[in-house]
Amino acid sequence: MTELMLYHNPRCSKSRAALQLLEERDLQPVVVHYLDTPPSAAQLRDVLDKLGLPPRHLLRSGEDEYRELGLADQALSDEQLIAAMAAHPRLIERPILIAGDRAVIGRPPENILELLP
Repeated sequence: MTELMLYHNPRCSKSRAALQLLEERDLQPVVVHYLDTPPSAAQLRDVLDKLGLPPRHLLRSGEDEYRELGLADQALSDEQLIAAMAAHPRLIERPILIAGDRAVIGRPPENILELLP
């Protein structure tokens, strides 16, 4: 089976639920605590490619940084949004499960089941 990687925030109930769903299936993903080890802009572009989503769909608009950085501005480029997420990882939606060349946002957590065999 393809290696699984979970971008995880242990303080997030949705992220904990996604990890639990994997563990209940005896799957042990590589767990990336992305707040402690933020992904680079290049890694975020790769994740977005696997998700098939534009950067704006990965942003957590309820975070203080979203307002403080003016990220609601539709004139901002994809690269500016990616740079903001790389610099402020709290802005990244979670959890994200990656399996090979595919990824899914675990909101709701059951979404991760789409990537499992």
